[in-house]
Amino acid sequence: MTASLKKYSPHLLVFLGFIIISLAYFYPVLQGKEIFQSDIAQYIGMARQQAEFRAETGEEPYWTDAAFGGMPTYQLGAKYPHNYIKSLDLALRFLPRPADYLFLYFIGLYILLLVLKIDYRLAFLGALAFGFSTYLIIILGVGHNAKAHAIAYMPWVLGGILLCFRRKYIAGFLLLAIGMALEINANHFQMTFYLMLLVLVLGLVYLYDAVKKKELPHFFKALGIMVAAVVLAIGTNATNLMATKEYSDFSTRGNTGLTITPEGTVDKGEGLDYNYITEYSYGILETFNLFIPRFMGDFNPGELQKNDSNTFKALVELGVNPLEASQIIQQNFRTYWGEQPIVAAPAYIGATVIFLFILALFLVKGRLKWWLVGGSILALLLSWGKNFGLLTDLFIEYFPLYNKFRAVSSIQVIVELCLPVLAVAGLSRFFFSGENKENKMYALKWATIIAGGIALVFLLFKSVLFNFTGPSDSAIIQQLGIDFVRALKEDRKAVFTSDTIRSLIFVLLTAGVLWLFLQGKFRRNVAIGALGVLLLFDLVAVDRRYVNSEDFVNSSVVNRPFQATPADLEIMKDDSHYRVFDLSGSPFNTARTSFFHKSVGGYHAAKPGRMQELYDFYLSQNNLQVLNMLNTKYFIVPTEQGIMAQENPETNGNAWFATEVKLVENANEELLGLKGINTKKVAVVDKDFSGLLSKTEFLPDPSASIELTSYQPNELKYSTTSESEQLAVFSEIYYPHGWQAYIDGKEVPHFRTNYVLRALVVPAGKHEIIFKFEPQVVKTGSSIALASSILLGLLLIGGAVYGIRRR
Repeated sequence: MTASLKKYSPHLLVFLGFIIISLAYFYPVLQGKEIFQSDIAQYIGMARQQAEFRAETGEEPYWTDAAFGGMPTYQLGAKYPHNYIKSLDLALRFLPRPADYLFLYFIGLYILLLVLKIDYRLAFLGALAFGFSTYLIIILGVGHNAKAHAIAYMPWVLGGILLCFRRKYIAGFLLLAIGMALEINANHFQMTFYLMLLVLVLGLVYLYDAVKKKELPHFFKALGIMVAAVVLAIGTNATNLMATKEYSDFSTRGNTGLTITPEGTVDKGEGLDYNYITEYSYGILETFNLFIPRFMGDFNPGELQKNDSNTFKALVELGVNPLEASQIIQQNFRTYWGEQPIVAAPAYIGATVIFLFILALFLVKGRLKWWLVGGSILALLLSWGKNFGLLTDLFIEYFPLYNKFRAVSSIQVIVELCLPVLAVAGLSRFFFSGENKENKMYALKWATIIAGGIALVFLLFKSVLFNFTGPSDSAIIQQLGIDFVRALKEDRKAVFTSDTIRSLIFVLLTAGVLWLFLQGKFRRNVAIGALGVLLLFDLVAVDRRYVNSEDFVNSSVVNRPFQATPADLEIMKDDSHYRVFDLSGSPFNTARTSFFHKSVGGYHAAKPGRMQELYDFYLSQNNLQVLNMLNTKYFIVPTEQGIMAQENPETNGNAWFATEVKLVENANEELLGLKGINTKKVAVVDKDFSGLLSKTEFLPDPSASIELTSYQPNELKYSTTSESEQLAVFSEIYYPHGWQAYIDGKEVPHFRTNYVLRALVVPAGKHEIIFKFEPQVVKTGSSIALASSILLGLLLIGGAVYGIRRR
């Protein structure tokens, strides 16, 4: 017992250290505060209706009517039966948010480094380097929680794979199965996809090595075990995966069949638009901000707002009041001179880490080095997007699923994972291997020359190498003159210079610590401790420029991120069922309206595809007939008196009887068919649904009526009366999976009309129509998840018993 305690006590201390550091960095959580995350504010707006329904009924709706006219909640935090992996994940994330994600970063990389047989002290160092990488902190600041979540579990997956290749089949299988299950559960498939690319590189390196060493049987045995582990992990997440796939085909990631745009005819095909995919392409030159934080400036205007900045002085010289100058700078000017539309912060990995990575290139040999370097290079090249079209275009055209994801620059998370791992592997060789002193000194010398030389060249020749000109400078010259832009460039140059000097200093200090160790001036523990201090000072100081205590607010602000305006309060007096279209901003890029009302717009990375197209063609033009068919009873509009609510007396209501059917051939004709029609009378129907129609003209019945009698997001009831057969059009979004229609308790088919709505034929007489959302995908997926979770649990127990008996 004493021996076991002694064996595991260092890891327990490391575990405790990670908790303390996570809470220390985000210390306002100890005061009961929460970080205000812009994306999470939007999520809260989108998810409010389902959260309230869940709280009131104890049931899960799986459908929300609060955004885009209606959509599944599968990507809005839906809770599925038998999701036991989620329970495990919640147990691991026991700290207050966002300290929980920082803790997960640390633990994940620590596990991977232990698998690589790295000493726990260096593994602790590597975990800190990974967790405090600036990009990983920034995504916590803005609320990309799912992304952070998925990144944190990447090392678990890699650790399981490496164990399998090292013939630790049982341990590898279990770690891979759990890690992959948690990775998928994080629900950010773009990050998981990027992890897959890294795994492919790793697999190719190990395949080459197996061929070279004639160990192919072992390679394929390990591969088979890994495939089984991944299949089991997929099974535990079956509901989420199946539901996501189902919705993905319906979203902007899928193919609606439309091949035209408002401007002309194009071959849209599946996936996202090329320009949309590559909008956030990392500049090739901008890559150096991995080493020098503000290499291409900063989107934070703080430096420019200082009274001694050249930009501030130039504004004052132009006659701007000093009190107003700071506000003008805040709204209009940045030191950033790269080409990306928005950059919250540089993807700084750390001068210390970059130096140690270069050192490792000289010391680490074999497979580990090559899959880490290969994965990093691939990720870096792909992050350049349209700036390296040769590779990007190839992947978009031919690599499965690559065209489903945007913001290609985010693949740099692979670089931010690989570099600290190789850096620490290099330190392990430096401190613990039998490598002779001459080789270590040689590696240290060249790492210093390369890293320090790059910084020194930039510092001495910056005016020759760079012009510090931003893409918007021409417009600024037209507005404020050439002298103002010169002042702005001088501030860009000053920021560049200060951070280049900063990186050079950290390179020299890190090299100095290692040199003192080689000279016997520092003991190993002292040297490791000194490196830890340097690493923390390097990374945390940059992190706190962008995410700090000022980002924390009272919990009430986070839980209620939007405040009702007089317009909202006026609209909410109406307790009937209707929709609101907000014209005071960007209706398809905000969840504010969804927080208070049932909105025509909303905020989501994967919007319903047909609603996005309807917006592009009609809603963005405020087409009243289309807005009427969406039951848009209120508009929120900006006026001279402020934001006001306007009632629309022409809305079609919740349902109505159309008298004429306009059959069309395809999605193009279906969408264009809405132009100029009276949506109260005419229904545009794709010919694929013609079999559900007995005729294309229905007799007008002045006495006929249809009204909504009961409303819940997942169940709507209507009463109808008519003397003849009628075509009922419902102002509800057509979703082909899960919505069932019943007339007097008997299930009947319904179909799509007017590009996005539902319709069905109603026989003469009095009837009750019910629409229920009963997604089969949830039932099927939950059964698979239950069986897979039971199997995984039994295997974990069996593996533990086997390990104990062996020991």
